[in-house]
Amino acid sequence: MSGPGADGRRSGLRLRVPSWAATLTWKSAVFIAVMCCALAALLGVLVHSEVTRQTVGQAREKALSRLTDVTTAYETGEALPPGSGIDPPGLPAALRALATSGRRGTLVGEYDGRPAMWAATPADGRALATQVDYSQSARTIDSLDGAIVGSSLLAIGATLLVGAFAVTRVTRRLHQTAQVARRISAGDLDARVRDPRTADPSRPQDEVAIVAGALDTMASTLQRKLQTEQRFTADVAHELRTPLTGLSAAAELLPPGRPSELVRDRVRTMRALTEDLLEISRLDARSEAVDLDVYELVPLVERVVRASGTATAIRVGHPERTAHLRVETDRRRLERVLGNLISNAHRHGLPPVVLTVDGPVVTVRDHGPGFPDYLPADGPQRFRTEGGGRGHGLGLTIAAGQAAMIGAGLVFRNAPDGGAMAQVTLPEYPEPGDREPEPTP
Repeated sequence: MSGPGADGRRSGLRLRVPSWAATLTWKSAVFIAVMCCALAALLGVLVHSEVTRQTVGQAREKALSRLTDVTTAYETGEALPPGSGIDPPGLPAALRALATSGRRGTLVGEYDGRPAMWAATPADGRALATQVDYSQSARTIDSLDGAIVGSSLLAIGATLLVGAFAVTRVTRRLHQTAQVARRISAGDLDARVRDPRTADPSRPQDEVAIVAGALDTMASTLQRKLQTEQRFTADVAHELRTPLTGLSAAAELLPPGRPSELVRDRVRTMRALTEDLLEISRLDARSEAVDLDVYELVPLVERVVRASGTATAIRVGHPERTAHLRVETDRRRLERVLGNLISNAHRHGLPPVVLTVDGPVVTVRDHGPGFPDYLPADGPQRFRTEGGGRGHGLGLTIAAGQAAMIGAGLVFRNAPDGGAMAQVTLPEYPEPGDREPEPTP
């Protein structure tokens, strides 16, 4: 009986291959072992067949030569040598039948419990047969088979060791290249593979060296482009500060009225955007130092909410644990992160906006349409907007950069029941009783 349940049981019984079996080293070792075994078996069969053919041929010629002598003695009436005669005991039945049918032949059998090569020919309707000792030839073939098996195992082992060494060198270089690629994707644009084979163009390059060289070239090109972008952003921001300062002073001289308020508001927006660009350029250049200290988290969060001037609710999870929780952080940068998250929630989301503190985790949530699909997966991207004008500007980009500076984790996701959630995980400062005891000398 088949059905969905049976299919589910069959899929549940499917064997799962361990992760180490998917590595190139393991696959190469299995391939080398299979090829060595196949080659050893082929060579062994060929050598065994050829030596056996020669050995059996020599024994057959010897037996036939003796059979000729026995036939001459039988025809002249002389005494037959030992092990020879008409239908002697031990003669294989197949060879006897062949001889009585009028044909001559040979066959390996036994005589007195030992291997023997029998030869028989017809004589008066019966079988005239003789035998020669085949023990030495059988031992020769058995010794040859043992030598073939032993040498094959030795060759397989040596080939596996050499192959594993060669493959490990290649996989080690591939792992190094992958590690450098991960460092580059994490933001370390100074990381390079620097494969020695790519440093000297005259040296022959394998595929791994070509990939490593391409990765280094890509990283250098990407670094130059990002540095150019950073310099451009910083230069634009610096150049805008002077005219904006003059424009701000001129706006203050305008007569009171609605037009003057609009001009001042736009000037403030432009100045804020310029400061954001300068901050992003400093974060990109990583030119600022972090001023770490220990603070109680809940009072710090409450101060940020009051400074934002927004209707943001504060909730404390597990008050007995969180109320006096202390974190080690840069207060100014953390306030910048939380302030930007709160501002973004009110600007792009819908009320109520709730800030929750649960241990060292601070979550800012709104009840609007949520983040764009790309943001939880790829992180904030400056100036990117979606259809309908949805976007996040520079606020979340600055929040992500400042969070990275203070060693905090910042995760963006959409709530299952609607709304955007930004979660900041801070490094918790251990209390004196929580610290591990230091060993005494």
